Amino acid sequence: MTNRQSDSRIWELDLLRGTAILLMVLFHIIFDLNEFFQVPIPYAEGPVFYIGKAAASLFIFVAGISCSLSRNNVKRGVKLIGLGLLITLVTSLVVPGSNIIFGILHFLGTAVLLYDFFKRLRPGILLILGTAVIWAGPCFQQITMPNSLLAPLGLLGPDFYSVDYYPLVPWLGLFLYGVAVGKMIYKEKKSLFPAFPLRQNLINTLGRHSLSIYLLHQPVILLLLSLIYRSFPFKMNA
Repeated sequence: MTNRQSDSRIWELDLLRGTAILLMVLFHIIFDLNEFFQVPIPYAEGPVFYIGKAAASLFIFVAGISCSLSRNNVKRGVKLIGLGLLITLVTSLVVPGSNIIFGILHFLGTAVLLYDFFKRLRPGILLILGTAVIWAGPCFQQITMPNSLLAPLGLLGPDFYSVDYYPLVPWLGLFLYGVAVGKMIYKEKKSLFPAFPLRQNLINTLGRHSLSIYLLHQPVILLLLSLIYRSFPFKMNA
């Protein structure tokens, strides 16, 4: 039974998810070292910054592809938003000073729920629309709102702060690229390379369990770092 389920999966998508997981874990190790243990490794710019964005980009792009393969996107979307809200609550209680407003899970859940509005569009239209959303991102960044009620759209007030933030503009554009690719190359809902000899590997295994790893990796990283440094941080750097 396990082998049949494994063979039925599109392994190259698991490979992308697994790669994203590895990049994300690396980014969060450096983030935690800097924020909680005062190790001066910059993460807001340079190579580490782009490692984090590459991980998020892969997750978002693959999520767009996966929507055309899923049997119940409403259930997936609601689940992701619920988990995102849970992470927001837990981090605010465990790590005072942290703030997660419309992080990656909130974004993914919302994008998946919006899929029904785009699923009938042709791939070419989706690519044009996605490009327009991405191009709108810098324009939205130039607008200062009186408050942050429209933060999910990318319109921010002057005092907005979030540790993890992926607004619909511009990131929905990348999601729409994924939807377009799913329509173009995964019409049969099958792997493009079914006979590839190395399709079962560690990275694919990580990719098959990407959501569980995402939910658990930060507590595990903080626990291990706390044991190494013999202290547990209860607040972020000011």
